[in-house]
Amino acid sequence: MDSTPQVDLASLSLEALGAFVVERLREKPFRTRQIFKWIHQRGVRSFEEMTDLSKDLRARLTAQARLVGVTKDLEQVSTDGTIKYRWRTHDGLKIESVYMPSADRKTLCVSTQVGCAMACSFCATATLGLKRHLTPAEIVGQVHAANRDVRERFGLETLRPITNLVFMGMGEPLHNYENLKAALALLQSEDGPNFSHRHITVSTVGLVPVIEKFAQEAEVKLAISLNASDDETRDRIMPVNRRWKIADLMDAVKRFPARQGRRVTFEYVLMEGVNDTDADVARLAALLQGVPAKVNLIQYNDNPGLGFHSTQDTRAQRFQAGLERAGVLALIRQNRGRDIAAACGQLANIAEAGQVLTPTRGQKGPTH
Repeated sequence: MDSTPQVDLASLSLEALGAFVVERLREKPFRTRQIFKWIHQRGVRSFEEMTDLSKDLRARLTAQARLVGVTKDLEQVSTDGTIKYRWRTHDGLKIESVYMPSADRKTLCVSTQVGCAMACSFCATATLGLKRHLTPAEIVGQVHAANRDVRERFGLETLRPITNLVFMGMGEPLHNYENLKAALALLQSEDGPNFSHRHITVSTVGLVPVIEKFAQEAEVKLAISLNASDDETRDRIMPVNRRWKIADLMDAVKRFPARQGRRVTFEYVLMEGVNDTDADVARLAALLQGVPAKVNLIQYNDNPGLGFHSTQDTRAQRFQAGLERAGVLALIRQNRGRDIAAACGQLANIAEAGQVLTPTRGQKGPTH
């Protein structure tokens, strides 16, 4: 009896899959792309769905390999068209990702960890702690599963209705760097989903040494979750700042290559009485002088029990205007999915099955 462990093909690069096909399966190399496309273009969930492979080959694949992805555990649909998915992993853990349609794009917010170790005091995900990293297959599996669901829900013919990816879900992406990098390669593969680097954004709280490595090894857009203009405040709400101060973070950002004129995005969650004063505007504008930057201002999404409150609209508008007077591009980002706890900082696996709202098949909702 063969005791060799089954290989997770959904986590393998095209090259590694080729080695498996030739060395383990004793098949011709051309089978590699066939299998890879079934997994990462069509997002199949089983080898039986690979209909252009012989029954014998499918049987050998079933015996020697597996496709590890995620299974839908729960969904919630917001009044604004946002869909929050809760996925179950092969070992029974739960993660969430969020689909956000708009007039010109269909964006999926992707998770990279079960929980998070960064302990930001205003974030609901932080209350979970870190349970484990997600594998490349579990990261890309969220994209495949959401593509499949959106395609079926709205009667679309395209294999890849999702146009943009933001790695801003559960977890700190750069804390799971090697698996993130492998997942990005799969998602950007011409034989896979073929996402453009212009349509992928990875967010980080500021793991400075990894940002420098990431700049050399990946070609996607960078977003910095900043949320404070001074070290004292950031130390208090984001423990990562106790190790790498704002000056260290800004030095790393300034060395990040602005390929093709792209700006680095700074995410700034506005919390009443914490980081929304005129003095914060002045300090933030000074930090960003000379940096090709865009600031996304996000009015805090209340998480009961954490002790933070959202900045009011007039204060947020004054903050934005102050940055723009200083020459800093700043936008107040629309919060999506607040009514289903799907907005920024709210992903914590707290929904119950009774809360699910499922539109009828073909229901369009907002323009996609």
